[in-house]
Amino acid sequence: MDPESLLERAYSDAVERVDDADETRARVLDAAYEQFSRMGIRRSTMEDVARRAGVSRITVYRRFATKDALVEQVVRREFRRYFDQFLIDIEQAETAADRVVAGFVSSLRAIRGNPMIGGLIATEPELVVPSMAHDGGRTLAIVRQFVAGQLRREQRAGNVAGDLDTDLVAEMMVRVSASFLTVPSHLIDLDDETQLAMVAHRFLVPMLEPPGTF
Repeated sequence: MDPESLLERAYSDAVERVDDADETRARVLDAAYEQFSRMGIRRSTMEDVARRAGVSRITVYRRFATKDALVEQVVRREFRRYFDQFLIDIEQAETAADRVVAGFVSSLRAIRGNPMIGGLIATEPELVVPSMAHDGGRTLAIVRQFVAGQLRREQRAGNVAGDLDTDLVAEMMVRVSASFLTVPSHLIDLDDETQLAMVAHRFLVPMLEPPGTF
């Protein structure tokens, strides 16, 4: 699956509030999500998904021609749900600093807490999103562009300095978040949202300050 188009389409779906009106297709996606969460992608077959959905294998193949196509649609839907919640969380925050904190906490909570995405990032990362160390930085670049876009909105609203290097700040914020997702921490409890908020306040929020000299 193409990670760039996958993430971009998932975000577009969230922004446009896209929903699935095909009840059978949604039922198959629900079953696939449960199957992949329980057994992983490698150990799951289209027959397993059909059985869990209570439909025939032919019905599954009519909606999804291949297992890869089914996996892509399940992952895309989960990322769409993640973006849905992310946008809700940051909209509820009152200041730019609060939105940075909310976005950081929301991202780690949503991805780590998702039985399929969080589990597969740990056990089968190449089947969900490419390894961040071996995809030429494409995945990070997509998320960076999204975060930079949010920072530019803050600039236009006058909430952060106009000369803030939004691309650089977004790059640093995304890399901090990605490191917590991919490398276990023995110092920060990633399940403690209060502690995560403290980390964001101390290390991410100061990035919104006007640039100094290097």
